Amino acid sequence: MFIKVCGLRTADTVDAAVGAGVDAVGFVFAPGSVREITAGAAAALVARVPTGVETVGVFRKQPIDEVLRLARAAGIGTVQLHGDEPDEDFVRAADAGFATIRAVSAARYTATRGTAGDGRPQRLLIDATRPGSGEPFDPADLPAPPGTFWLLAGGLTPENAAEAIAAFHPSGVDVSSGVESARGVKDPERIRAFVRAART
Repeated sequence: MFIKVCGLRTADTVDAAVGAGVDAVGFVFAPGSVREITAGAAAALVARVPTGVETVGVFRKQPIDEVLRLARAAGIGTVQLHGDEPDEDFVRAADAGFATIRAVSAARYTATRGTAGDGRPQRLLIDATRPGSGEPFDPADLPAPPGTFWLLAGGLTPENAAEAIAAFHPSGVDVSSGVESARGVKDPERIRAFVRAART
């Protein structure tokens, strides 16, 4: 089970996630998000992440030139794009040396078919309608999950992670608001509890 904790902004929460054994940590660069971080602050946190743990930058409806500039400045390895970004943005990110994740709502994922414009496979993250809201989606909205690598996100918590994994059988899970003590404030103990639940 691949586990990603997103929206990290402090050294103690990055250390908690890494110490708990996550596969990826995420940093949000989307303007207006309560979890937004600067490239400089993210770079200091990325430096704490050991080799083997993926570092992901989350972007939403931002020009690809800005995405690449911030990703390089932060030193992350993966670009995750939310919204209606064209296939060409994913191709440009891949050509620039970044791994990519396409984030879509459950209602929209079938339209992407999990490929970039030149046919390269992509990882998918299937999220709630409003990313970062903590709102789960109904299982009825996902009648046929992707057959390739995909991450389940949206409304996951330490309390419901095991149940959601059993229901959807994703390749991995992504959590943000579900491990917070207040909106935008990550809780190290909830991070550890989530990882334990997802690994069970």
